[in-house]
Amino acid sequence: MRGIASVPTYVVMQPTTLCNLDCAYCYLPFRAADNRMTVEVARAVAASIDGWSRDGRFSVVWHGGEPLAAGREHLAALLEPFAPGVEHHVQTNATLIDDAWCDFFQAHDVRVSVSVDGPPERNGERVTRGGKPAYDRILRGIETLRRRGIPFSALCVVGDPRPGAATELYDYFLGLGCDVLGINVEEQEGVNTRANGHAAADVTAFWAELVTAWRADPRIHLREVEWSLRYVAAVLDGTADDLLPRRLDPIPTVAHDGSVVLLSPELAGFSDPRYGDFTSGNVLATPLAEILAGAASAPWIAEFLGGVEACRATCPYFGFCGGAHAANRYFEQGRFDTTETDHCRNSKIRLLEGVLDHARDHESSAVR
Repeated sequence: MRGIASVPTYVVMQPTTLCNLDCAYCYLPFRAADNRMTVEVARAVAASIDGWSRDGRFSVVWHGGEPLAAGREHLAALLEPFAPGVEHHVQTNATLIDDAWCDFFQAHDVRVSVSVDGPPERNGERVTRGGKPAYDRILRGIETLRRRGIPFSALCVVGDPRPGAATELYDYFLGLGCDVLGINVEEQEGVNTRANGHAAADVTAFWAELVTAWRADPRIHLREVEWSLRYVAAVLDGTADDLLPRRLDPIPTVAHDGSVVLLSPELAGFSDPRYGDFTSGNVLATPLAEILAGAASAPWIAEFLGGVEACRATCPYFGFCGGAHAANRYFEQGRFDTTETDHCRNSKIRLLEGVLDHARDHESSAVR
């Protein structure tokens, strides 16, 4: 993994900055404003990715704000310019999902991922703009998806990873009926300035317990755990160097106004006296392919790539994660050329250690 790829595997699109919830850990700066993407922006992006989608699988991820807050008619207009082979995904809080939205998902072949943090007592951070719990509305939307037979993924934010929580969470998501589960330990980024340091033993035990719960009933694809197990298997058979891509995925994030932020969607909407606004161009003025071709010229990206090399030189976990993420470096430490972050510790290092602890415990139990 050296440098940035000229062709991404997916593009993140922001149909609106608006979100109808006000989650305590949210990183988005403009979620109270309804700034909607124009169809011209969608057309410009679609023109750029047309060739990429013909060469293989390509995804567009609609991620707000709350994408459904843009409305069905407007979102349909934004989808229309894209070629039939493009996969569309939406990350939603599910509170607006009803039969009409289910009709939309089916008509446009949109894959759905729902943000929900577990049972009601674990969703206290997910509230309406009036400060009221949003769980009942989230569950209503999920139940509508299930009734209509629409498969969905789930994304869960964990604010306090510790022993005892993982089994409860996994059992909950088994009952919820999702196909895929992603676990995000809360991150300090964007407008969320809450520190995210946790005791190493607690976080490692959380991940080890999650692996145990999953292996007892692996009906859900567990994103982080399955990736970790693939990595461990590759290390054992000597193919670990083939797991990570040769170059970093640029992950272009296209904001409502067409501006493009690379590498970390969480940087969109922010600026810094040293780095500017983190944008690398605007698709209304410059084709996305050209923006990607000049990616490394931005000072903050050059600094970040230096940080990736520092990770490579100093961190034994580099082959697993490919270096600390740009947004985590910046929001935790104010720079891009640093190395280990709390996000690394919580969601990379402790994750891998938890998987290995589970394997060791399983092996010793088998011997006994």
